[in-house]
Amino acid sequence: MGDTDSINIELIEKSHNRLKKNVEYILLCNTKDLSKYLKKIGSKLSINEINNPLNFENYKKNYLNCFNIEDISKEKHKNLINQINVSNYLAKTSKIDLITLPINKSLFKKKIEFIGMTEYLAKINKKKTFMIMHGEKFSIIPLTTHINLKDVNRSLNKKFLQSNLKEILKKIEEKIYTLNFQSIKFLCYNPHCSENGTIGNEDKILSKLISNFKKISGPYPADSAFNNLKNNYSLFISMYHDQALIPFKILNKKGINLTIGLEYKRLSPAHGTATDIKFKKIANTSSYLACMKH
Repeated sequence: MGDTDSINIELIEKSHNRLKKNVEYILLCNTKDLSKYLKKIGSKLSINEINNPLNFENYKKNYLNCFNIEDISKEKHKNLINQINVSNYLAKTSKIDLITLPINKSLFKKKIEFIGMTEYLAKINKKKTFMIMHGEKFSIIPLTTHINLKDVNRSLNKKFLQSNLKEILKKIEEKIYTLNFQSIKFLCYNPHCSENGTIGNEDKILSKLISNFKKISGPYPADSAFNNLKNNYSLFISMYHDQALIPFKILNKKGINLTIGLEYKRLSPAHGTATDIKFKKIANTSSYLACMKH
């Protein structure tokens, strides 16, 4: 369920009647926190506590079905980490899809080493993972995600690029998700692809490496790469987070954060906790519903 200091429970509450006929799902959360929030927004939905989440024992479709995960600490980040760990175990054991709702990453970063959910799941599963942001118009993969921009240049080396691009193609071909990309395009690192080396030599490195991959083309100037998008079958790979995330969030009305590299499907709405609109009943459910129906 993610962070309760958010719009997460509103998304769940507003969407339940639309989903209950077609999707069976269990909320993994502290049921006391859920109950308090539902009362505050005047929800008429009732909670049904699940005995065994691995087989959906005593499931009732007209209720919010929840598996209770008790708090283990007075510190919020420890309780959320515990919920993530339990959720990961259940998804890994059952192979049932896991949808993680937004969390406030800064809450974790002040206490522990935590880059993001994609990276944390990679760590606890000992897997190499990548974040695909999938939208109705196009999808993106940033090779480096939540790091300081000045550190991105350190990753521009042959070993990093070659191993990551090989792994991305391998994971996409496994078809854990129904993603059929007709084109995979790499974005230039510098403006205008370095203008023949006058802005830097980084794009020469990219160009030489990309030529070894038949399924990847580029690099393309990022300021024009997102023009004339005709369908959602294009994947853009970028060296850093905002280069791809800014056009993605502007041009796609809804988005899903997918993790590739795990033994199960992990999805998340492509937005944050939105604490500024909590309890206002104006949260947009489109990305959450896209996750639930994917």
